[in-house]
Amino acid sequence: MAAFLWPVRVYYEDTDAGGVVFHSNYLNFLERGRTEWLRTLGLEQDRLSRIDGIIFVVRHITIDFVRSARFNQCLLVEVSVSHANRLSVEFTQRILLQNGDGAEPHADADNVVCRAQVKIVTLDAETLRPQRMPNSIYAEIKRGHGS
Repeated sequence: MAAFLWPVRVYYEDTDAGGVVFHSNYLNFLERGRTEWLRTLGLEQDRLSRIDGIIFVVRHITIDFVRSARFNQCLLVEVSVSHANRLSVEFTQRILLQNGDGAEPHADADNVVCRAQVKIVTLDAETLRPQRMPNSIYAEIKRGHGS
């Protein structure tokens, strides 16, 4: 399955005094990409908590900052599922500079801003203890993974 892409523009509030994206804001961009990927599967996180009694939380993240992004640049957040089971989902993500013509970027080193490996786990929304995903949710994630 093709990677999911979500566009993000760098706002002034995302940057430091030099107009460069502050490092922790890349985590926000990656989170937006995963949230929008879930949304395309029909999985709204507030509904998952309220109705299904589960939440997804980041358990582990590894990030490699390749180059800086700057104020007003257009980025694409790429989301791919590398592994999923009933307790966790592992994502491979990248943030890419979007080409000026709006075309999808090429996977070369010239436009990769950062790379990340993100593992999310499923917790019970009330107890915050590990909880297996309901079958219907797991099936949607597997469908979105392409397996």
